[in-house]
Amino acid sequence: MTTPAIVVPSPARIPYPGGCVTEPAFYALDYLLKWRADVTIAGTLHTDTEVLPLLKAVLADPAHYGVSADDAQAARTQFLQQAGQALEQEGGQRAWLEREI
Repeated sequence: MTTPAIVVPSPARIPYPGGCVTEPAFYALDYLLKWRADVTIAGTLHTDTEVLPLLKAVLADPAHYGVSADDAQAARTQFLQQAGQALEQEGGQRAWLEREI
């Protein structure tokens, strides 16, 4: 098995603070839109970066990051699957993330 050109870790359980801050689903969406992680793209480590804006940039110009359009789409699919599951655990909908990316 080969390593994907873009490696995005799975988000951990969303740290919902509880109380009346906001609804858990909307808090989770906001958290995932700003979620920071270490992302590897074509062997280059992007440390503690906001994942969603980085993925959007890669999707817009994959060649700039040294990956193919298929690699960028695979990373998008992986992100939506993993982050979507985390969002759904808090009562949200994966479609919310799909609209953002």
